[in-house]
Amino acid sequence: MISKEILKKIRKLEIQTKGIVNTLFGGEYQSAFKGRGMEFSEVRAYTYGDDIRQIDWNVTARTGEPFIKIFEEEREQTLMLCIDISQSGTFGSNRQSKMDLAIELCAVLAFSAIKNSDKVGLVLFSDHIEKVVPPKKGKTHVLRLIRELYTTEPTGHGTDIGDALSYINRLLHRRAIVVLASDFQDQDFEKQLRITNQKHDLVSLVISDHLEDELPHMGVVTLKDAETGREKLIDTSSKKVREVYKTRRQQQKKNLHEMLLKMKIDSIEVQTNQSYIEPLMNFFQRRVNRY
Repeated sequence: MISKEILKKIRKLEIQTKGIVNTLFGGEYQSAFKGRGMEFSEVRAYTYGDDIRQIDWNVTARTGEPFIKIFEEEREQTLMLCIDISQSGTFGSNRQSKMDLAIELCAVLAFSAIKNSDKVGLVLFSDHIEKVVPPKKGKTHVLRLIRELYTTEPTGHGTDIGDALSYINRLLHRRAIVVLASDFQDQDFEKQLRITNQKHDLVSLVISDHLEDELPHMGVVTLKDAETGREKLIDTSSKKVREVYKTRRQQQKKNLHEMLLKMKIDSIEVQTNQSYIEPLMNFFQRRVNRY
């Protein structure tokens, strides 16, 4: 039984994200994600100026008159949302956690997809696959996906991006749009990232919180790893400690950015204390300009 609080959240998110889709992102989604290719539609009589390479020689020979083939873009696609629901996503220093932001962004993409008659599926993961919802069309289906995002509690304690991508590659037999939403607090997933990017249209949704970038000056504090449960005393009054932490964090972000750039994987970088509208608009614009 879903609580009234969860139902209220789902309804609020539906109204908010559908409004954003209708005013900002509906057309941009369709322009940014092209169909799988061109499929045969029909033949028609040749007219002056038509491309002779499109002549259907079988029909032409049978009728004695030149006919050409007409092709249309195969528009329908599958959007697969692959979302990290490990415990590190519960962190948030502002009005929302990293997981809240991931849910909202994925809702925007899902409603954009069904507006363009695409199918949407869902894979939730931690250090193993937590939940799978096969791709389908329609508003009711998207609301079910949102419900699963709000109600699924991870049983795993860590993050395994490589395992999640490996599962996606086995699950999807046709090329799809795969959105990988995570804070990317994991290692050794480069191989599966590369394979997924070759098989599908992979987009990385990198979610972070600004307090993760540097330690505040708060004296001696106990930091707890949300995924392992390990605790460590840190003297945040030490400038050296704060600088070492900041440098390591910057290097982690730089390594991830360079890896995605090297593999030519599109990414959307968002933070919990900022609006995602501009990063998402910029992403769509980059895709449109590329084509």
